Amino acid sequence: MASQKKDVGILAMDIYFPPTCVQQEALEAHDGANKGKYTIGLGQDCMAFCTESEDVISMSLTVVTSLLEKYGIDPTQIGRLEVGSETVIDKSKSIKTFLMQIFEKHGNTDIEGVDSTNACYGGTAALFNCVNWVESCSWDGRYGLVVCTDSAVYAEGSARPTGGAAAIAMLIGPNAPIAFESRYRGSHMSHVYDFYKPDLASEYPVVNGKLSQTCYLMALDACYKHFCNKFEKLEGKQFSISDADYFVFHSPYNKLVQKSFARLYFNDFLRNASSVGEVAKEKLAPFSSLSSDESYQNRDLEKASQQVAKNLYDVKVQPTTLLPKQVGNMYTASLYAAFASLIHNKHSSLEGKRIIMFSYGSGLTSTMFSFQLQSGQHPFSLSNIATVMNISEKLKSRHEISPENFVETLKLMEHRYGGKDFVTSKDRRLLSPGTFYLIEVDNLYRRFYAKKVGDDSAAGKAATIHDNGSLVNGH
Repeated sequence: MASQKKDVGILAMDIYFPPTCVQQEALEAHDGANKGKYTIGLGQDCMAFCTESEDVISMSLTVVTSLLEKYGIDPTQIGRLEVGSETVIDKSKSIKTFLMQIFEKHGNTDIEGVDSTNACYGGTAALFNCVNWVESCSWDGRYGLVVCTDSAVYAEGSARPTGGAAAIAMLIGPNAPIAFESRYRGSHMSHVYDFYKPDLASEYPVVNGKLSQTCYLMALDACYKHFCNKFEKLEGKQFSISDADYFVFHSPYNKLVQKSFARLYFNDFLRNASSVGEVAKEKLAPFSSLSSDESYQNRDLEKASQQVAKNLYDVKVQPTTLLPKQVGNMYTASLYAAFASLIHNKHSSLEGKRIIMFSYGSGLTSTMFSFQLQSGQHPFSLSNIATVMNISEKLKSRHEISPENFVETLKLMEHRYGGKDFVTSKDRRLLSPGTFYLIEVDNLYRRFYAKKVGDDSAAGKAATIHDNGSLVNGH
């Protein structure tokens, strides 16, 4: 098995997001914002959030357990586990160590990997680490497992509606239906203060919204340039957006995704005007002499490029936007939730398609890379990934919470952030069976979790995880 390294990539996926959400339209009214500011201005529909019973660890436990069970994966067959997150629970102890409770009870402690952190990019770093491991001489023939998990929350103000929460698990190995085109990859790394979390007493970031959007587009330009150069060097022909079937973007909010694809269209125009057609050439020509810095701030260019790119956007990007619009900004999980949306919407027609991925993390780190898709073989097939994720049902079974209750929840979480010696609510009726939840944080800051294994009117029957990783029945 160790010699089979063809088509290394993603074999299987699953996603979990909290059952609690707030409608953006209702939040607009509650916040006294102009009608359409969140729904049209940001392009968002709904936002998931964690209650006091859920956090990045519980979501990770839920999604990893679900993936292993639904695909029939023996936990002893996991050889590397990498977690990407920017939601700090502990400054020393990694989220990966909490997940080891799943594997220890099966006698598997021989698992490499820890957490990767840099804003929304950590999940991509974790994914690259696992793929590189499988492709390397260090690979022992077992699967890699990547977890992207975050709870994105903001202080009261204009950034708050760009929150969200989710965890995604991805199984990595050879002969994958979602195979990396490892030769085509362009990165851009720089030192900027566009979004950062310097206050360790608060979960909320410091955000310079305008700068962050500019940094995102600058990084996109740089990554696309490097990606194109590598493609052209290897293939002997110029790359343009017509050479890929779909584009998947990290999505802080949908309006930025629309701007980003239009930006790639404008890049193609600048590199080869004949690639965009006569109408587009005519509309974009007045902006061809702008410097890069000028172009990022030019509203007329933004409007014109989105207009000429819209038809292609509807085909190549819109199918990826379902979960980011419905769940919100999931930080490290955001890019892969967008990709999950594409599989959900188009899994029966993706064989042979090339997918371009753009990952961005503030501060800043970014990479553009590509997948080549094939139908795969059961259980590792695109159709089964769509079935296992069951996105429509998960969205349908959510519970809409009023903006007032959402704000109260965030206040409680603010109060408890970094705290100890508290027990969470025993009312867990909204959680589905199979969901892990936080029970308490003791006076030594140790966190205890349980798995809901049945329905009842209050706590729900549960299996409780103790420090030694053993599971016992409890409430």
